[in-house]
Amino acid sequence: MNSASEFAKQVNVSRETLARLETYAALLCKWNPAINLVAKSTLDDLWSRHMLDSAQILSLAPKDTTSWVDLGSGGGFPGLVVAAMALETHPDLHMTLVESDQRKSTFLRTVIRELGLNAKVVSKRIEDVSDIQAQVISARALASLDQLFDWSEAFLLPKSVCIFPKGATVEKEIREALASWRFVAEKFTSKTDSQATILKIGEIQRV
Repeated sequence: MNSASEFAKQVNVSRETLARLETYAALLCKWNPAINLVAKSTLDDLWSRHMLDSAQILSLAPKDTTSWVDLGSGGGFPGLVVAAMALETHPDLHMTLVESDQRKSTFLRTVIRELGLNAKVVSKRIEDVSDIQAQVISARALASLDQLFDWSEAFLLPKSVCIFPKGATVEKEIREALASWRFVAEKFTSKTDSQATILKIGEIQRV
Protein backbone atom coordinates (compact mmCIF):
# COMPACT_ATOMS: atom_id res chain seq x y z
CA MET A 1 0.00 0.00 0.00
CA ASN A 2 1.75 3.10 -1.19
CA SER A 3 -0.83 5.76 -2.05
CA ALA A 4 -3.62 7.87 -0.60
CA SER A 5 -6.23 5.98 -2.61
CA GLU A 6 -5.06 2.63 -1.22
CA PHE A 7 -5.09 4.14 2.28
CA ALA A 8 -8.69 5.23 1.71
CA LYS A 9 -9.66 1.65 0.84
CA GLN A 10 -8.31 0.52 4.23
CA VAL A 11 -9.68 3.38 6.33
CA ASN A 12 -13.18 4.81 6.05
CA VAL A 13 -12.51 8.55 5.80
CA SER A 14 -14.24 11.37 3.97
CA ARG A 15 -12.79 13.07 0.92
CA GLU A 16 -12.06 16.11 3.09
CA THR A 17 -10.12 14.08 5.65
CA LEU A 18 -8.13 12.33 2.93
CA ALA A 19 -7.29 15.73 1.41
CA ARG A 20 -5.99 16.91 4.79
CA LEU A 21 -3.79 13.83 5.10
CA GLU A 22 -2.48 14.34 1.56
CA THR A 23 -1.51 17.91 2.50
CA TYR A 24 0.22 16.56 5.60
CA ALA A 25 2.11 13.98 3.51
CA ALA A 26 3.26 16.68 1.08
CA LEU A 27 4.50 18.89 3.94
CA LEU A 28 6.32 15.93 5.50
CA CYS A 29 8.13 15.16 2.26
CA LYS A 30 9.03 18.83 1.82
CA TRP A 31 10.42 19.27 5.35
CA ASN A 32 11.99 15.84 5.84
CA PRO A 33 15.33 16.46 4.07
CA ALA A 34 16.11 19.32 6.46
CA ILE A 35 14.74 17.95 9.74
CA ASN A 36 14.68 14.14 9.33
CA LEU A 37 11.13 13.74 10.64
CA VAL A 38 11.04 10.10 9.55
CA ALA A 39 13.69 7.79 8.14
CA LYS A 40 14.19 8.60 4.44
CA SER A 41 13.95 4.89 3.63
CA THR A 42 10.32 4.83 4.86
CA LEU A 43 9.01 7.65 2.64
CA ASP A 44 8.31 5.29 -0.27
CA ASP A 45 5.93 3.42 2.03
CA LEU A 46 4.60 6.50 3.81
CA TRP A 47 0.89 5.68 3.52
CA SER A 48 1.23 2.25 5.11
CA ARG A 49 4.29 2.61 7.34
CA HIS A 50 3.17 5.87 8.95
CA MET A 51 -0.33 6.97 7.91
CA LEU A 52 -2.24 3.67 8.25
CA ASP A 53 -0.11 2.58 11.19
CA SER A 54 -1.21 5.75 13.00
CA ALA A 55 -4.81 5.85 11.77
CA GLN A 56 -5.65 2.39 13.09
CA ILE A 57 -5.31 3.44 16.73
CA LEU A 58 -8.15 5.99 16.66
CA SER A 59 -10.79 3.24 16.67
CA LEU A 60 -9.35 1.94 19.97
CA ALA A 61 -10.06 5.20 21.78
CA PRO A 62 -13.28 5.61 23.81
CA LYS A 63 -16.06 7.15 21.70
CA ASP A 64 -16.42 10.09 24.09
CA THR A 65 -12.74 11.04 24.04
CA THR A 66 -12.22 14.81 24.11
CA SER A 67 -8.62 15.03 25.37
CA TRP A 68 -5.62 13.20 23.92
CA VAL A 69 -1.90 13.62 24.58
CA ASP A 70 0.68 12.26 22.14
CA LEU A 71 4.14 11.90 23.69
CA GLY A 72 7.33 12.45 21.71
CA SER A 73 5.36 13.30 18.57
CA GLY A 74 8.35 13.77 16.27
CA GLY A 75 6.98 14.01 12.75
CA GLY A 76 3.41 13.78 14.05
CA PHE A 77 2.72 10.06 14.18
CA PRO A 78 0.26 9.11 15.44
CA GLY A 79 -0.90 12.47 16.86
CA LEU A 80 -1.43 14.50 13.70
CA VAL A 81 -3.09 11.62 11.84
CA VAL A 82 -5.48 11.05 14.75
CA ALA A 83 -6.21 14.79 14.97
CA ALA A 84 -6.93 14.99 11.23
CA MET A 85 -9.33 12.05 11.35
CA ALA A 86 -10.93 13.21 14.60
CA LEU A 87 -12.26 16.38 12.97
CA GLU A 88 -14.79 14.07 11.34
CA THR A 89 -15.24 11.25 13.85
CA HIS A 90 -14.57 12.97 17.22
CA PRO A 91 -15.25 16.69 16.60
CA ASP A 92 -14.79 17.59 20.28
CA LEU A 93 -11.38 15.92 20.56
CA HIS A 94 -8.40 18.17 21.30
CA MET A 95 -4.92 16.81 20.63
CA THR A 96 -1.83 17.89 22.56
CA LEU A 97 1.50 17.00 20.94
CA VAL A 98 4.49 16.92 23.30
CA GLU A 99 7.77 17.36 21.42
CA SER A 100 11.00 18.80 22.85
CA ASP A 101 12.77 19.36 19.52
CA GLN A 102 12.10 22.96 18.46
CA ARG A 103 12.43 22.35 14.71
CA LYS A 104 10.05 19.41 14.82
CA SER A 105 7.67 21.51 16.93
CA THR A 106 7.71 24.18 14.23
CA PHE A 107 6.82 21.55 11.64
CA LEU A 108 3.98 20.22 13.80
CA ARG A 109 2.55 23.72 14.26
CA THR A 110 2.76 24.31 10.51
CA VAL A 111 0.74 21.18 9.79
CA ILE A 112 -1.82 22.06 12.48
CA ARG A 113 -2.28 25.51 10.92
CA GLU A 114 -2.42 24.25 7.32
CA LEU A 115 -4.92 21.48 8.12
CA GLY A 116 -7.01 23.47 10.60
CA LEU A 117 -6.62 20.86 13.33
CA ASN A 118 -7.93 21.07 16.88
CA ALA A 119 -4.48 20.60 18.33
CA LYS A 120 -1.55 22.32 20.02
CA VAL A 121 2.15 21.64 20.50
CA VAL A 122 3.95 21.71 23.85
CA SER A 123 7.66 22.19 23.17
CA LYS A 124 9.03 20.64 26.35
CA ARG A 125 10.62 17.44 27.51
CA ILE A 126 7.92 15.00 28.56
CA GLU A 127 9.07 14.94 32.18
CA ASP A 128 8.82 18.76 32.35
CA VAL A 129 5.11 18.83 31.48
CA SER A 130 3.03 18.79 34.65
CA ASP A 131 -0.21 20.65 33.97
CA ILE A 132 -1.97 18.47 31.38
CA GLN A 133 -4.18 15.42 31.83
CA ALA A 134 -6.00 13.48 29.15
CA GLN A 135 -8.37 10.60 28.53
CA VAL A 136 -5.97 9.01 26.03
CA ILE A 137 -2.17 8.99 26.01
CA SER A 138 -0.30 7.66 22.98
CA ALA A 139 3.32 7.21 21.95
CA ARG A 140 4.82 5.50 18.93
CA ALA A 141 8.35 4.06 18.68
CA LEU A 142 9.45 6.09 21.68
CA ALA A 143 10.54 3.95 24.65
CA SER A 144 10.00 0.74 26.60
CA LEU A 145 6.61 0.14 28.22
CA ASP A 146 8.06 0.68 31.70
CA GLN A 147 9.48 4.06 30.65
CA LEU A 148 6.24 5.02 28.91
CA PHE A 149 4.27 4.36 32.10
CA ASP A 150 6.72 6.50 34.04
CA TRP A 151 6.25 9.39 31.61
CA SER A 152 2.49 8.89 31.29
CA GLU A 153 1.75 8.86 35.01
CA ALA A 154 1.45 12.65 35.28
CA PHE A 155 -1.07 12.79 32.42
CA LEU A 156 -3.44 10.11 33.71
CA LEU A 157 -7.03 10.67 34.80
CA PRO A 158 -8.85 7.93 36.78
CA LYS A 159 -10.21 6.30 33.61
CA SER A 160 -7.46 7.22 31.15
CA VAL A 161 -6.19 4.66 28.65
CA CYS A 162 -2.78 4.44 27.03
CA ILE A 163 -2.51 3.29 23.42
CA PHE A 164 0.99 2.17 22.52
CA PRO A 165 1.97 0.44 19.25
CA LYS A 166 4.66 -2.14 20.00
CA GLY A 167 6.89 -4.50 18.05
CA ALA A 168 8.12 -8.05 18.50
CA THR A 169 9.42 -7.43 22.05
CA VAL A 170 5.95 -6.64 23.44
CA GLU A 171 5.73 -9.65 25.77
CA LYS A 172 9.17 -8.97 27.23
CA GLU A 173 8.23 -5.32 27.79
CA ILE A 174 5.01 -6.32 29.56
CA ARG A 175 6.89 -8.69 31.89
CA GLU A 176 9.44 -6.02 32.74
CA ALA A 177 6.76 -3.38 33.35
CA LEU A 178 4.90 -5.69 35.76
CA ALA A 179 7.82 -5.38 38.17
CA SER A 180 6.83 -1.77 38.84
CA TRP A 181 3.26 -1.38 37.61
CA ARG A 182 -0.19 -2.92 37.74
CA PHE A 183 -2.37 -2.50 34.67
CA VAL A 184 -4.94 -4.13 32.40
CA ALA A 185 -3.80 -4.54 28.79
CA GLU A 186 -5.72 -5.48 25.65
CA LYS A 187 -3.73 -6.60 22.62
CA PHE A 188 -4.61 -5.89 19.00
CA THR A 189 -2.65 -7.12 15.99
CA SER A 190 -1.41 -4.26 13.84
CA LYS A 191 -2.97 -3.88 10.39
CA THR A 192 0.41 -2.95 8.94
CA ASP A 193 2.67 -5.58 10.50
CA SER A 194 1.57 -9.04 11.63
CA GLN A 195 4.51 -9.11 14.09
CA ALA A 196 3.42 -5.87 15.75
CA THR A 197 0.89 -5.35 18.51
CA ILE A 198 -1.10 -2.34 19.65
CA LEU A 199 -1.60 -2.21 23.41
CA LYS A 200 -4.65 -0.53 24.91
CA ILE A 201 -3.93 -0.19 28.61
CA GLY A 202 -6.02 0.98 31.53
CA GLU A 203 -6.12 0.87 35.34
CA ILE A 204 -2.45 1.83 35.51
CA GLN A 205 -1.02 2.01 39.00
CA ARG A 206 2.51 2.11 40.32
CA VAL A 207 3.32 -0.84 42.57
